[in-house]
Amino acid sequence: MAKRRDRRLAPGSNRSKEIVEPSTEQDQLGNSASSDRRLIIIFVIFFIVSPAISVLVYRIIYSPPPIPMDSFVFQGGLVKADVNYQEILTENSKASENTSRRHFTNPALAYITPWNSKGYELAKRFNSKFTHLSPIWYDLKSQGTSLILEGRHNADTGWISELRRSGDALVLPRVVLEAFPAEFLTKKKQRNKAINLIVTECKDMGYDGIVLESWSRWAAYGILHDPTMRNLALQFIKQLGHALHSESSAKNDKQRMQLVYVIGPPHSEKLQKHDFGLEDLRSLSNAVDGFSLMTYDFSSPQNPGPNAPLKWIHFTLQLLLGTTGNSARSLAHKIFLGINFYGNDFVIAGGMGGGAIIGRDYLSLLEKHKPVLQWEKNSAEHFFFYSDDNSIKHAVFYPSLLSISMRLKEARAWGCGISVWEIGQGLDYFYDLL
Repeated sequence: MAKRRDRRLAPGSNRSKEIVEPSTEQDQLGNSASSDRRLIIIFVIFFIVSPAISVLVYRIIYSPPPIPMDSFVFQGGLVKADVNYQEILTENSKASENTSRRHFTNPALAYITPWNSKGYELAKRFNSKFTHLSPIWYDLKSQGTSLILEGRHNADTGWISELRRSGDALVLPRVVLEAFPAEFLTKKKQRNKAINLIVTECKDMGYDGIVLESWSRWAAYGILHDPTMRNLALQFIKQLGHALHSESSAKNDKQRMQLVYVIGPPHSEKLQKHDFGLEDLRSLSNAVDGFSLMTYDFSSPQNPGPNAPLKWIHFTLQLLLGTTGNSARSLAHKIFLGINFYGNDFVIAGGMGGGAIIGRDYLSLLEKHKPVLQWEKNSAEHFFFYSDDNSIKHAVFYPSLLSISMRLKEARAWGCGISVWEIGQGLDYFYDLL
């Protein structure tokens, strides 16, 4: 590069000639000083400037987004580790007046369940916070030697019409594939029948596509250990995706119907044969518009603990997408990172048991027991202990503003979207973070 700059000198210049003339003592001193200056410049660049630039770049990429000035939870200083139960009871039902402002700008999917009607109201209220809404309505089942798509009785067309008027979120009902896989996947007529049922239902009901759940059920049947069956499973998903992409969305004639596919996290440090992995992600990337990653349910009554430790979430993404520089990182935008809006109440002494709790249960426990909430750094979750009326000790893990905020930050760092299970189970002020 230095030589190229020299060639830009004006014609007749003696600069090049001076450079090649024999050195005099003064020249040698000048060259020595010049060499010292070069060494100083090199030192400054490599030991001061470069690290400073690296720190700046890191802060730009990984620093939290600016605090939204219209966000109630940030203005009130509620996103913190040392939260107390009284603050939650007092503030949980409040949210910013501007419900259309999105603070998390990556794709965001929300699940809504028929058995928790609050989710329907919240979907309308916070419609603009989400890009995709997935009501839990359908099951595709075996019926003798044929198939049947059950669930239209759950569909609420009036609710969908209200959503269309109030926001731009796509409506993609979830379909659980419960058909017997050994028979379903090996018979071309059944696969074609399934695709026809799904696409026809989307067209008849004015959906924008579907969310399909089948991988965990196929794994439970043990068919994913067989390379031939696994390949047939992937081929079916591709075929369904292409069939949906060939149809226009109900919301926009220029937009194609979408397929979001549900995938589970690995249950060990290395991917097992039945796990959905990097090669599966690459294989389906052209046919699937998004992958709903279920990064929750880490603990259970048999193994009480946090709902979704942040380090585990990071490890799961790393296992699925690879390390920095891996080509699969370019597919991160298709991942909807799972965030739970429910919690768990576990029995930890005097027996074993417990299970999931939703927002109203959590608030009732806070009001009754007035517990001291603790922040667990490793999992990045809040929890508390209490003893019930029978003196049995419990541990309660439930999302907090800080725990959700940190998971949103993790999603941003990877370039992922999010998927919330499910919005009727959370507290109203959670949506101020989205």
